[in-house]
Formats: sequence, structure tokens, C-alpha cells
Amino acid sequence: MIKGLDHVVILVRDLATAVRDYSALGFTVVPGGEHADGVSHNALVAFADGSYLELIAFKGAVPKEHPFYRAGVDQGLITYALLPGEIQQTVQEARARGLEMSAPRSGGRLRPDGKRLEWQTSQPPSHDLPFLCYDITPRELRVPGGDAHKHANGAVGIQRLGIAVEDITAGKQHYTALLGPEAALGDIHPPDGTLRSAFRVGGTTIVLMQPAGDSMLKEYLQARGEGPYRMDVRVEGVNARHEHVEPEASCGVMLKFVGTAGK
Repeated sequence: MIKGLDHVVILVRDLATAVRDYSALGFTVVPGGEHADGVSHNALVAFADGSYLELIAFKGAVPKEHPFYRAGVDQGLITYALLPGEIQQTVQEARARGLEMSAPRSGGRLRPDGKRLEWQTSQPPSHDLPFLCYDITPRELRVPGGDAHKHANGAVGIQRLGIAVEDITAGKQHYTALLGPEAALGDIHPPDGTLRSAFRVGGTTIVLMQPAGDSMLKEYLQARGEGPYRMDVRVEGVNARHEHVEPEASCGVMLKFVGTAGK
């Protein structure tokens, strides 16, 4: 069983620069620490809905065997994680529906305050899919709370993730196998002819997108391959607005603020 969206991974060239850029966008950015393998470190943007953004930088080139490696890509949306109720059971359920998720593997991170975190992950067979992230130590040690949820821009959560796919029929089969058929919201038919199909994960809508008339999406797929393409962040408050962020200001991420006024 999937509880919801856990986090979205944003690869950045330099962590200090990324922290400065996301702070300038009105996010509260919290230091994350160094990963157990010693090759990367991160900072986090946590939301009231329980999800977060992971800004991750590698101390050298991303190792080719690392799950975040994409040929020729050094910045932007890379992948995302879902939070399972129990990882071994969720993997078994996906396998029973025909999706070969990997066996759970241990990982961890050392926080700046010296506390060590432990988790297990399960990787998908293709980049259009998310991985699973399951906490061994309490999740509140991994995911910042309290004042970390207060953002000057009013951000409260991730409303929508657009996923670039080469073949939407295969993509729907993959996501149905991972999430179960009850998560499917159906196909969407926008005016530009792009093929889209939506799934619901907790409070977030996942939209698979296969290019037709959308040349930008087609170019993105050719350059980066399948995976997260764009992200809508839900903002609330009297100053909430609908606004696109230039990718140069968000470490290459196609980001949009989607406002809900008066809350």
C-alpha cells in the first residue's frame, strides 16, 4: 500500500547555490546532511502535506551506477519517491501485478546535528516510475517539521507532477501495477493533442505525458529520457498566485506556483 508522495529529487550542480536560489523563491530550505556513501549531500524543502523537495549535489560526477544518474544531465528534476506503508509488502504487491521492483536496499544519511538516519529503498525497472522510500528510523528525523513548513511564498505541498513518457500505454500499465487500478483517474485530452493520463497518490496528481503537438516535451524526452518533467506547487494565503518560475531560477526545474487564495 502506498501512503502518498514522499519527496521529489532535484539534482543541482552546487548545493550552496541551490539553497540560495530556492530561498530567493520564498522557500524555507533546511540543511539535510551527507549520505552514507559519502558521495553526495543535500538540503530539504519540507511541506505541510508531508512531502518535500530534496536538493542533492554530488561531490564529483554522479556515479553511473547511482539511481540518480542520467547520461548528460547535471541539473533538474531526476526522479521522485513514494512512501509505502510497508516496503516489502508493497514490493510484493507490485510484483504480483507484473512490475519487477527491486528488493529493498538499506541507505542512510548523517544529519548536521550528528543524528544518523536509516531507510530502505526499492528501485523501479524504468525511469518513468518512482522509487519507494521506507523509514527504519522515525520519519520525523528525516523530514523536517515545525517552522520548516512555513514558507514566505505560501507553499503547502506538491499538487501535481508531470511525467514525460515515450509510450503512454506502457506508462499506464507500469503505474497501475505499482499503485493498483484504484489510483487511476483516467485519460486527459488537452487541446495541444498531448497524450495524458492521471493517477492519484495521496494529495498529489501524477500526470503521464506523451508528446504529440508539444515540441518542448518531445525535446525534453530526447535530451533527458523518461521521468519527471514539471511540477506544480500548491500555495495558500491572501497573496497566493498562479505563476510560472523560469527554470534558470529553480536549478532547471519547470516549476509553477498554483494559488488558492483566502486560506
